[in-house]
Amino acid sequence: MPTAVSVRFFASLREAVGEDRMDLDIEAPRVSGVRSKLESLLGAEAFEALSANGVRVCVNQMIVRDDVGLCTGDEVAFLPPVTGG
Repeated sequence: MPTAVSVRFFASLREAVGEDRMDLDIEAPRVSGVRSKLESLLGAEAFEALSANGVRVCVNQMIVRDDVGLCTGDEVAFLPPVTGG
């Protein structure tokens, strides 16, 4: 049974994807499953932006790794690298 999650994209990643939010049903209930689904839905350039060094993924506002499991209703957010100076 697919897991329904909400995926959000912030700042430059929102611009690369072309939207700020997507609702997805994923077969593999892990962050890596979200990445796989996005790879099949997005163009190469947008997916490359999500996969760039320094991009962080949060689940329910906590930074996580790709092997973290997901439950229906979870929010997965992609955050661009932080720059400063």
